[in-house]
Amino acid sequence: MKKTTTMSEAIGHAPTAEHLGDADLPWVSSHRMDGVELKVVTAKVKEGIWIVRNRFAPGIELQTHKHTGQVHAFTLSGAWGYRESEYLNTGGSFLYEPAGSIHTLYVPENNTEVTDIWFAIWGANLNMNDAGDIESVTDAESILDFYRRACAKIGVENPPVLTD
Repeated sequence: MKKTTTMSEAIGHAPTAEHLGDADLPWVSSHRMDGVELKVVTAKVKEGIWIVRNRFAPGIELQTHKHTGQVHAFTLSGAWGYRESEYLNTGGSFLYEPAGSIHTLYVPENNTEVTDIWFAIWGANLNMNDAGDIESVTDAESILDFYRRACAKIGVENPPVLTD
């Protein structure tokens, strides 16, 4: 005879949700430039996904980079765009970037507020110089390592980043 599973039993064996409040993860400054801050929310090295929240000061321009996987971006406030595109992302907008896309993120100098963006990134960012050569790679493992070291410098040991 087949045993049926009760709802209570099913819930007891189901994975549970994991919650992080905004204050659970500290903001740290970028190691590459002033005016850039980040929180690493998720770094699943085995799955190749990393989720970060970035804050950019007006006038910031990042290094041109290529994505090896797709990216989803949601803008919470401010405005930003790509030098290679004509549109600006503003508060409330969503952007999908396919694997293989290459662009240079910038924040307009005339922004009146900090630009705050949530990124879900699969794979790696291949950071390129002006000749198109790869200078560095940022992925789930490297961003987690950087974030943990930066948190330790401000007195936060082992921030509760969701990892695998």
